[in-house]
Amino acid sequence: MFMYVTGRNPVLRPHTADVDRPMRLDAGAFLKRCHHLEAALVRTCAGWIPSVHAIETKALLAKLSWESALTAGALRERVFEMRFPSRLMDVGVDEPLVAVFRASAHAPSSTALLEALARTYFPTLIKAHGEYLEATDALADAPSRRFLEQSIREKTRAISDLEDALADELLATGPDHEGSASAWLQAIDAALAEVGGVGPDEPPELSMPAVLPPGRSYAIPVDPARDGRYLPCTFYWPDTLDPEYGYGSGIRLQLRSAVSHLNEVWAVEVAGAALYELSDVLGWEFTADAARWTYDESRHMLMGQRRLAAWGLDPAEIPLGRYIYDASAAGGDPIYRIGMLGFFETKNIGKKKTRARAFGSMGDPMSQRDMQFDWADETIHAEYGRRWLKRLLEAQGRSADDYSAILDECEALVSECKTGVSPEELATVVACAERLVSRSEQLAADSGE
Repeated sequence: MFMYVTGRNPVLRPHTADVDRPMRLDAGAFLKRCHHLEAALVRTCAGWIPSVHAIETKALLAKLSWESALTAGALRERVFEMRFPSRLMDVGVDEPLVAVFRASAHAPSSTALLEALARTYFPTLIKAHGEYLEATDALADAPSRRFLEQSIREKTRAISDLEDALADELLATGPDHEGSASAWLQAIDAALAEVGGVGPDEPPELSMPAVLPPGRSYAIPVDPARDGRYLPCTFYWPDTLDPEYGYGSGIRLQLRSAVSHLNEVWAVEVAGAALYELSDVLGWEFTADAARWTYDESRHMLMGQRRLAAWGLDPAEIPLGRYIYDASAAGGDPIYRIGMLGFFETKNIGKKKTRARAFGSMGDPMSQRDMQFDWADETIHAEYGRRWLKRLLEAQGRSADDYSAILDECEALVSECKTGVSPEELATVVACAERLVSRSEQLAADSGE
Protein backbone atom coordinates (compact mmCIF):
# COMPACT_ATOMS: atom_id res chain seq x y z
CA MET A 1 0.00 0.00 0.00
CA PHE A 2 0.96 3.66 -0.34
CA MET A 3 1.20 5.39 2.99
CA TYR A 4 3.68 7.17 5.17
CA VAL A 5 6.05 4.74 6.93
CA THR A 6 6.19 5.74 10.59
CA GLY A 7 8.22 3.01 12.17
CA ARG A 8 8.71 -0.71 12.80
CA ASN A 9 5.96 -1.35 15.34
CA PRO A 10 5.23 -5.07 15.70
CA VAL A 11 2.15 -5.81 13.59
CA LEU A 12 0.74 -8.83 11.86
CA ARG A 13 1.75 -8.46 8.21
CA PRO A 14 2.37 -10.69 5.17
CA HIS A 15 5.93 -11.87 4.87
CA THR A 16 6.01 -10.94 1.17
CA ALA A 17 4.91 -7.33 1.67
CA ASP A 18 7.15 -4.85 -0.14
CA VAL A 19 8.89 -2.65 2.42
CA ASP A 20 11.84 -1.72 0.23
CA ARG A 21 10.03 1.00 -1.75
CA PRO A 22 7.65 2.82 0.61
CA MET A 23 5.86 5.87 -0.73
CA ARG A 24 6.99 8.96 1.10
CA LEU A 25 3.96 10.88 -0.14
CA ASP A 26 0.46 9.43 -0.03
CA ALA A 27 -1.03 8.35 -3.34
CA GLY A 28 -3.82 10.93 -3.31
CA ALA A 29 -1.36 13.79 -2.90
CA PHE A 30 0.85 12.50 -5.70
CA LEU A 31 -2.04 12.06 -8.12
CA LYS A 32 -3.37 15.53 -7.24
CA ARG A 33 0.04 16.94 -8.07
CA CYS A 34 0.03 15.20 -11.44
CA HIS A 35 -3.45 16.58 -12.17
CA HIS A 36 -2.21 20.14 -11.80
CA LEU A 37 0.86 19.45 -13.95
CA GLU A 38 -1.26 17.96 -16.73
CA ALA A 39 -3.72 20.86 -16.48
CA ALA A 40 -0.86 23.31 -16.97
CA LEU A 41 0.08 21.60 -20.23
CA VAL A 42 -3.56 21.53 -21.36
CA ARG A 43 -3.58 25.32 -21.16
CA THR A 44 -0.17 25.81 -22.78
CA CYS A 45 -0.82 23.55 -25.76
CA ALA A 46 -4.21 25.14 -26.45
CA GLY A 47 -2.98 28.70 -26.07
CA TRP A 48 -0.11 28.31 -28.53
CA ILE A 49 -2.25 26.99 -31.39
CA PRO A 50 -2.63 30.45 -33.02
CA SER A 51 1.15 30.94 -32.83
CA VAL A 52 2.36 27.85 -34.70
CA HIS A 53 2.31 27.66 -38.48
CA ALA A 54 1.62 24.26 -40.03
CA ILE A 55 -1.95 22.95 -40.06
CA GLU A 56 -0.62 19.65 -38.73
CA THR A 57 1.17 21.36 -35.83
CA LYS A 58 -1.96 23.26 -34.81
CA ALA A 59 -3.85 19.97 -34.89
CA LEU A 60 -1.14 18.23 -32.88
CA LEU A 61 -1.26 20.83 -30.10
CA ALA A 62 -5.04 20.52 -30.03
CA LYS A 63 -4.75 16.75 -29.70
CA LEU A 64 -2.11 16.96 -26.97
CA SER A 65 -4.24 19.46 -25.05
CA TRP A 66 -7.24 17.10 -25.23
CA GLU A 67 -5.23 14.00 -24.27
CA SER A 68 -3.69 15.81 -21.30
CA ALA A 69 -7.17 16.98 -20.32
CA LEU A 70 -8.42 13.38 -20.31
CA THR A 71 -5.50 12.31 -18.13
CA ALA A 72 -5.95 15.30 -15.82
CA GLY A 73 -9.66 14.55 -15.53
CA ALA A 74 -9.02 10.90 -14.67
CA LEU A 75 -6.44 11.94 -12.07
CA ARG A 76 -8.91 14.39 -10.57
CA GLU A 77 -11.67 11.81 -10.25
CA ARG A 78 -9.26 9.27 -8.76
CA VAL A 79 -8.18 11.79 -6.13
CA PHE A 80 -11.83 12.36 -5.22
CA GLU A 81 -12.30 8.60 -4.86
CA MET A 82 -9.24 8.21 -2.64
CA ARG A 83 -10.04 11.22 -0.47
CA PHE A 84 -13.81 10.94 -0.21
CA PRO A 85 -15.70 12.97 0.93
CA SER A 86 -13.17 15.75 0.33
CA ARG A 87 -13.30 17.38 -3.11
CA LEU A 88 -10.48 19.83 -2.57
CA MET A 89 -8.03 20.13 -5.45
CA ASP A 90 -5.97 23.08 -4.24
CA VAL A 91 -2.40 23.33 -5.49
CA GLY A 92 -1.07 23.80 -1.97
CA VAL A 93 2.53 22.82 -1.36
CA ASP A 94 2.99 21.88 -5.03
CA GLU A 95 2.84 25.53 -6.11
CA PRO A 96 6.59 25.80 -6.98
CA LEU A 97 6.48 22.70 -9.18
CA VAL A 98 3.20 23.67 -10.83
CA ALA A 99 4.67 27.11 -11.52
CA VAL A 100 7.49 25.51 -13.51
CA PHE A 101 4.93 23.65 -15.65
CA ARG A 102 2.76 26.74 -16.10
CA ALA A 103 5.90 28.57 -17.23
CA SER A 104 5.76 26.34 -20.31
CA ALA A 105 3.29 28.86 -21.75
CA HIS A 106 5.86 31.63 -21.69
CA ALA A 107 8.27 30.29 -24.27
CA PRO A 108 10.50 32.68 -26.20
CA SER A 109 9.31 31.17 -29.50
CA SER A 110 7.10 28.48 -30.99
CA THR A 111 10.12 26.27 -31.70
CA ALA A 112 11.26 26.61 -28.09
CA LEU A 113 7.83 25.51 -26.90
CA LEU A 114 7.74 22.40 -29.09
CA GLU A 115 11.26 21.48 -28.04
CA ALA A 116 10.46 21.95 -24.34
CA LEU A 117 7.35 19.77 -24.58
CA ALA A 118 9.25 17.03 -26.41
CA ARG A 119 12.47 17.06 -24.39
CA THR A 120 11.48 18.14 -20.90
CA TYR A 121 7.82 18.35 -19.95
CA PHE A 122 6.44 15.16 -21.49
CA PRO A 123 9.50 13.02 -20.58
CA THR A 124 9.26 14.32 -17.00
CA LEU A 125 5.64 13.19 -16.72
CA ILE A 126 6.40 9.84 -18.37
CA LYS A 127 9.11 9.26 -15.79
CA ALA A 128 6.86 10.32 -12.90
CA HIS A 129 3.96 8.13 -14.04
CA GLY A 130 6.31 5.19 -14.55
CA GLU A 131 7.90 5.52 -11.12
CA TYR A 132 4.47 5.70 -9.52
CA LEU A 133 3.37 2.53 -11.33
CA GLU A 134 6.52 0.74 -10.21
CA ALA A 135 5.95 1.71 -6.60
CA THR A 136 2.21 1.18 -6.33
CA ASP A 137 0.38 -2.10 -5.95
CA ALA A 138 -1.08 -3.30 -9.24
CA LEU A 139 -4.18 -4.69 -7.55
CA ALA A 140 -4.88 -2.09 -4.88
CA ASP A 141 -4.56 0.85 -7.26
CA ALA A 142 -5.62 -0.80 -10.51
CA PRO A 143 -7.88 2.11 -11.59
CA SER A 144 -4.92 4.52 -11.56
CA ARG A 145 -2.76 2.04 -13.43
CA ARG A 146 -5.07 1.90 -16.42
CA PHE A 147 -5.11 5.62 -17.26
CA LEU A 148 -1.48 6.22 -16.27
CA GLU A 149 -0.29 3.45 -18.59
CA GLN A 150 -2.37 4.98 -21.37
CA SER A 151 -0.90 8.40 -20.60
CA ILE A 152 2.62 7.00 -20.91
CA ARG A 153 1.78 5.50 -24.32
CA GLU A 154 0.23 8.75 -25.53
CA LYS A 155 3.10 10.90 -24.35
CA THR A 156 5.70 8.58 -25.84
CA ARG A 157 3.98 8.90 -29.21
CA ALA A 158 3.59 12.64 -28.69
CA ILE A 159 7.34 13.12 -28.27
CA SER A 160 7.93 11.65 -31.73
CA ASP A 161 5.13 13.77 -33.21
CA LEU A 162 6.53 16.90 -31.56
CA GLU A 163 9.97 16.25 -33.02
CA ASP A 164 8.41 16.14 -36.50
CA ALA A 165 6.41 19.30 -35.76
CA LEU A 166 9.57 21.04 -34.56
CA ALA A 167 11.23 20.37 -37.90
CA ASP A 168 8.23 21.87 -39.71
CA GLU A 169 8.16 24.91 -37.45
CA LEU A 170 11.88 25.53 -37.99
CA LEU A 171 11.23 25.63 -41.74
CA ALA A 172 8.54 28.27 -41.16
CA THR A 173 10.41 30.43 -38.65
CA GLY A 174 14.09 29.82 -39.37
CA PRO A 175 16.73 28.93 -36.77
CA ASP A 176 16.98 30.60 -33.38
CA HIS A 177 20.04 32.78 -33.98
CA GLU A 178 19.91 34.30 -30.51
CA GLY A 179 20.03 30.94 -28.76
CA SER A 180 17.00 31.86 -26.66
CA ALA A 181 15.43 28.42 -27.05
CA SER A 182 18.51 26.66 -25.70
CA ALA A 183 18.86 29.10 -22.81
CA TRP A 184 15.17 28.76 -21.93
CA LEU A 185 15.34 24.96 -21.94
CA GLN A 186 18.31 25.14 -19.58
CA ALA A 187 16.33 27.48 -17.32
CA ILE A 188 13.43 25.01 -17.23
CA ASP A 189 15.72 22.11 -16.39
CA ALA A 190 17.38 24.15 -13.64
CA ALA A 191 14.01 25.16 -12.20
CA LEU A 192 12.79 21.55 -12.20
CA ALA A 193 15.94 20.47 -10.41
CA GLU A 194 15.50 23.28 -7.89
CA VAL A 195 12.00 22.15 -6.97
CA GLY A 196 13.07 18.50 -6.80
CA GLY A 197 11.36 17.24 -9.95
CA VAL A 198 8.12 15.27 -9.96
CA GLY A 199 9.01 12.77 -7.29
CA PRO A 200 7.42 11.50 -4.08
CA ASP A 201 8.76 14.32 -1.92
CA GLU A 202 7.11 17.67 -1.36
CA PRO A 203 8.81 20.51 -3.23
CA PRO A 204 10.84 22.92 -1.12
CA GLU A 205 9.20 26.14 -0.02
CA LEU A 206 10.37 28.69 -2.55
CA SER A 207 8.90 31.18 -4.99
CA MET A 208 9.15 30.50 -8.72
CA PRO A 209 8.67 33.28 -11.29
CA ALA A 210 5.76 33.03 -13.71
CA VAL A 211 8.16 33.59 -16.62
CA LEU A 212 11.53 31.85 -16.73
CA PRO A 213 14.03 34.09 -18.59
CA PRO A 214 14.66 34.31 -21.48
CA GLY A 215 11.03 33.32 -21.87
CA ARG A 216 8.48 35.99 -22.71
CA SER A 217 5.07 36.58 -21.18
CA TYR A 218 2.69 34.96 -23.66
CA ALA A 219 -0.49 36.55 -24.98
CA ILE A 220 -2.81 35.33 -27.72
CA PRO A 221 -1.51 36.90 -30.94
CA VAL A 222 -3.44 39.52 -32.87
CA ASP A 223 -2.07 38.06 -36.10
CA PRO A 224 -2.39 34.26 -36.18
CA ALA A 225 0.44 32.29 -37.76
CA ARG A 226 -0.52 30.77 -41.09
CA ASP A 227 0.67 27.71 -42.99
CA GLY A 228 2.90 29.00 -45.79
CA ARG A 229 1.89 26.20 -48.15
CA TYR A 230 -1.60 27.72 -48.53
CA LEU A 231 -2.83 30.95 -50.09
CA PRO A 232 -3.07 33.56 -47.31
CA CYS A 233 -6.17 35.76 -47.42
CA THR A 234 -8.79 37.43 -45.27
CA PHE A 235 -11.94 36.02 -46.90
CA TYR A 236 -11.60 32.48 -48.19
CA TRP A 237 -14.70 32.17 -50.41
CA PRO A 238 -16.93 34.63 -52.26
CA ASP A 239 -20.11 33.77 -50.37
CA THR A 240 -18.56 35.13 -47.18
CA LEU A 241 -18.92 38.53 -48.87
CA ASP A 242 -21.67 37.90 -51.44
CA PRO A 243 -24.44 35.53 -50.29
CA GLU A 244 -25.73 35.28 -53.86
CA TYR A 245 -22.57 33.43 -54.89
CA GLY A 246 -23.89 30.37 -53.07
CA TYR A 247 -22.45 26.96 -52.27
CA GLY A 248 -23.47 25.52 -55.60
CA SER A 249 -23.83 21.81 -56.36
CA GLY A 250 -21.71 18.95 -57.60
CA ILE A 251 -18.00 19.71 -57.61
CA ARG A 252 -18.65 23.24 -56.38
CA LEU A 253 -20.43 21.90 -53.30
CA GLN A 254 -17.69 19.34 -52.65
CA LEU A 255 -14.97 21.95 -53.01
CA ARG A 256 -16.74 24.65 -50.98
CA SER A 257 -17.37 22.24 -48.10
CA ALA A 258 -13.78 21.00 -48.05
CA VAL A 259 -12.38 24.55 -48.13
CA SER A 260 -14.79 25.48 -45.35
CA HIS A 261 -13.58 22.57 -43.24
CA LEU A 262 -9.94 23.51 -43.80
CA ASN A 263 -10.76 27.08 -42.81
CA GLU A 264 -12.07 25.92 -39.46
CA VAL A 265 -8.49 26.70 -38.54
CA TRP A 266 -10.04 29.87 -37.08
CA ALA A 267 -12.23 27.75 -34.78
CA VAL A 268 -9.25 25.67 -33.60
CA GLU A 269 -7.34 28.85 -32.81
CA VAL A 270 -10.26 30.64 -31.15
CA ALA A 271 -11.27 27.64 -29.03
CA GLY A 272 -7.66 27.20 -27.92
CA ALA A 273 -7.39 30.90 -27.15
CA ALA A 274 -10.61 30.79 -25.11
CA LEU A 275 -9.28 27.87 -23.08
CA TYR A 276 -6.02 29.69 -22.42
CA GLU A 277 -7.63 32.96 -21.41
CA LEU A 278 -10.57 31.62 -19.42
CA SER A 279 -9.48 28.38 -17.75
CA ASP A 280 -8.57 30.16 -14.52
CA VAL A 281 -11.86 32.08 -14.60
CA LEU A 282 -14.27 29.23 -15.36
CA GLY A 283 -12.47 26.31 -13.74
CA TRP A 284 -11.68 22.72 -14.59
CA GLU A 285 -15.00 21.65 -16.13
CA PHE A 286 -14.72 24.45 -18.68
CA THR A 287 -11.09 23.54 -19.37
CA ALA A 288 -12.03 19.92 -20.08
CA ASP A 289 -14.90 20.90 -22.38
CA ALA A 290 -12.81 23.51 -24.16
CA ALA A 291 -10.02 20.98 -24.77
CA ARG A 292 -12.52 18.64 -26.43
CA TRP A 293 -13.99 21.56 -28.38
CA THR A 294 -10.55 22.58 -29.63
CA TYR A 295 -9.66 19.01 -30.58
CA ASP A 296 -12.93 18.49 -32.47
CA GLU A 297 -12.41 21.64 -34.49
CA SER A 298 -8.90 20.45 -35.37
CA ARG A 299 -10.36 17.19 -36.66
CA HIS A 300 -12.75 19.11 -38.90
CA MET A 301 -9.85 21.20 -40.19
CA LEU A 302 -7.89 18.04 -41.04
CA MET A 303 -10.96 16.53 -42.72
CA GLY A 304 -10.92 19.40 -45.19
CA GLN A 305 -7.19 19.15 -45.70
CA ARG A 306 -7.47 15.41 -46.32
CA ARG A 307 -10.22 15.74 -48.92
CA LEU A 308 -8.48 18.54 -50.80
CA ALA A 309 -5.23 16.55 -50.85
CA ALA A 310 -7.03 13.40 -52.01
CA TRP A 311 -8.39 15.33 -55.00
CA GLY A 312 -4.86 16.34 -55.96
CA LEU A 313 -5.24 20.09 -55.42
CA ASP A 314 -2.15 22.23 -54.89
CA PRO A 315 -2.21 23.86 -51.42
CA ALA A 316 -0.80 27.04 -52.98
CA GLU A 317 -4.15 27.46 -54.77
CA ILE A 318 -6.26 26.86 -51.67
CA PRO A 319 -7.28 29.97 -49.67
CA LEU A 320 -6.68 30.08 -45.92
CA GLY A 321 -8.56 32.98 -44.37
CA ARG A 322 -8.68 34.77 -41.03
CA TYR A 323 -11.65 37.13 -40.91
CA ILE A 324 -13.54 35.23 -38.19
CA TYR A 325 -10.40 35.08 -36.04
CA ASP A 326 -10.12 38.83 -36.46
CA ALA A 327 -13.78 39.32 -35.55
CA SER A 328 -13.42 37.24 -32.39
CA ALA A 329 -10.70 39.57 -31.14
CA ALA A 330 -12.36 42.81 -32.24
CA GLY A 331 -14.58 43.01 -29.17
CA GLY A 332 -11.59 43.21 -26.85
CA ASP A 333 -13.00 40.65 -24.39
CA PRO A 334 -12.45 36.87 -24.34
CA ILE A 335 -16.23 36.47 -24.05
CA TYR A 336 -16.40 37.12 -27.78
CA ARG A 337 -14.22 34.09 -28.48
CA ILE A 338 -16.81 31.77 -26.92
CA GLY A 339 -19.55 33.90 -28.40
CA MET A 340 -18.11 33.65 -31.92
CA LEU A 341 -17.81 29.88 -31.65
CA GLY A 342 -21.35 29.65 -30.33
CA PHE A 343 -22.68 31.93 -33.06
CA PHE A 344 -21.27 29.85 -35.90
CA GLU A 345 -22.20 26.52 -34.28
CA THR A 346 -25.87 27.51 -34.17
CA LYS A 347 -25.74 29.30 -37.53
CA ASN A 348 -24.59 26.34 -39.61
CA ILE A 349 -25.60 23.18 -37.76
CA GLY A 350 -28.94 22.77 -39.53
CA LYS A 351 -27.34 22.66 -42.98
CA LYS A 352 -24.94 19.81 -42.37
CA LYS A 353 -27.36 16.89 -42.43
CA THR A 354 -28.71 18.14 -45.76
CA ARG A 355 -25.21 18.40 -47.19
CA ALA A 356 -24.31 14.94 -45.93
CA ARG A 357 -27.29 13.49 -47.80
CA ALA A 358 -26.30 15.43 -50.91
CA PHE A 359 -22.81 13.97 -50.82
CA GLY A 360 -24.26 10.47 -50.43
CA SER A 361 -26.45 10.93 -53.50
CA MET A 362 -23.40 12.20 -55.44
CA GLY A 363 -21.37 9.09 -54.61
CA ASP A 364 -18.90 10.96 -52.38
CA PRO A 365 -18.75 8.84 -49.21
CA MET A 366 -15.71 10.67 -47.81
CA SER A 367 -17.44 14.06 -47.78
CA GLN A 368 -20.64 12.44 -46.53
CA ARG A 369 -18.89 10.74 -43.61
CA ASP A 370 -16.95 13.85 -42.65
CA MET A 371 -20.10 15.97 -42.66
CA GLN A 372 -22.01 13.43 -40.58
CA PHE A 373 -19.34 13.38 -37.89
CA ASP A 374 -19.03 17.16 -38.08
CA TRP A 375 -22.77 17.46 -37.43
CA ALA A 376 -22.53 15.12 -34.43
CA ASP A 377 -19.69 17.17 -32.97
CA GLU A 378 -21.47 20.46 -33.55
CA THR A 379 -24.49 19.36 -31.53
CA ILE A 380 -22.13 18.95 -28.57
CA HIS A 381 -20.45 22.27 -29.30
CA ALA A 382 -23.73 24.17 -29.46
CA GLU A 383 -24.37 23.10 -25.87
CA TYR A 384 -20.83 24.08 -24.89
CA GLY A 385 -21.47 27.53 -26.31
CA ARG A 386 -24.72 28.03 -24.41
CA ARG A 387 -23.40 26.65 -21.14
CA TRP A 388 -20.09 28.46 -20.93
CA LEU A 389 -21.20 31.75 -22.39
CA LYS A 390 -23.89 31.93 -19.73
CA ARG A 391 -21.42 30.90 -17.00
CA LEU A 392 -18.96 33.55 -18.14
CA LEU A 393 -21.66 36.21 -18.13
CA GLU A 394 -22.47 35.26 -14.55
CA ALA A 395 -18.78 35.32 -13.62
CA GLN A 396 -18.64 38.86 -15.00
CA GLY A 397 -21.61 39.87 -12.86
CA ARG A 398 -24.02 39.97 -15.78
CA SER A 399 -27.25 38.13 -16.40
CA ALA A 400 -27.13 34.80 -18.22
CA ASP A 401 -30.08 36.15 -20.22
CA ASP A 402 -27.56 38.35 -22.08
CA TYR A 403 -26.54 35.20 -23.98
CA SER A 404 -28.50 36.12 -27.12
CA ALA A 405 -27.21 39.68 -27.01
CA ILE A 406 -23.60 38.43 -27.13
CA LEU A 407 -24.39 36.28 -30.18
CA ASP A 408 -25.94 39.32 -31.86
CA GLU A 409 -22.81 41.33 -31.06
CA CYS A 410 -20.67 38.58 -32.60
CA GLU A 411 -22.73 38.71 -35.77
CA ALA A 412 -22.20 42.47 -35.84
CA LEU A 413 -18.44 42.04 -35.35
CA VAL A 414 -18.32 39.69 -38.36
CA SER A 415 -20.27 42.21 -40.41
CA GLU A 416 -17.86 44.96 -39.40
CA CYS A 417 -14.96 42.89 -40.74
CA LYS A 418 -16.68 42.92 -44.13
CA THR A 419 -17.33 46.64 -44.27
CA GLY A 420 -15.16 48.58 -46.62
CA VAL A 421 -14.34 45.59 -48.82
CA SER A 422 -13.86 47.00 -52.29
CA PRO A 423 -15.32 45.55 -55.50
CA GLU A 424 -11.73 44.83 -56.54
CA GLU A 425 -11.12 42.74 -53.40
CA LEU A 426 -14.34 40.81 -53.96
CA ALA A 427 -13.32 40.21 -57.57
CA THR A 428 -9.99 38.81 -56.33
CA VAL A 429 -11.78 36.38 -53.99
CA VAL A 430 -14.13 35.31 -56.81
CA ALA A 431 -11.25 34.79 -59.22
CA CYS A 432 -9.42 32.62 -56.68
CA ALA A 433 -12.51 30.46 -56.14
CA GLU A 434 -13.19 30.11 -59.86
CA ARG A 435 -9.61 29.05 -60.55
CA LEU A 436 -9.92 26.38 -57.87
CA VAL A 437 -13.26 25.19 -59.26
CA SER A 438 -11.82 25.04 -62.76
CA ARG A 439 -8.80 23.09 -61.56
CA SER A 440 -11.03 20.67 -59.65
CA GLU A 441 -13.20 20.09 -62.71
CA GLN A 442 -10.11 19.39 -64.81
CA LEU A 443 -8.76 16.92 -62.25
CA ALA A 444 -12.12 15.14 -62.12
CA ALA A 445 -12.22 14.96 -65.95
CA ASP A 446 -8.66 13.62 -66.09
CA SER A 447 -9.53 10.90 -63.60
CA GLY A 448 -12.62 9.88 -65.57
CA GLU A 449 -15.07 10.69 -62.77
